Amino acid sequence: MHQEAATDPSAEQGGPKGLLQQMEELMAALTADLSRLDADLQSSAARATDTATAAGDDDVDDQAERGADHVSQHAF
Repeated sequence: MHQEAATDPSAEQGGPKGLLQQMEELMAALTADLSRLDADLQSSAARATDTATAAGDDDVDDQAERGADHVSQHAF
């Protein structure tokens, strides 16, 4: 076996990144973005539910449940 396969001299010298490394970095960034989006959506839903509960408006809860059902029907 060649040692060239074990080490990438261009990576050590700040040269171009390998495709696998680029994909890993992109996936990490995507995962972080999706986690932030999920947290934002969860807090928005909680605020909407709290606001509707404080106002005594049950229609908002019904709409939220219908929206969740609609989303789950289209899940991959």
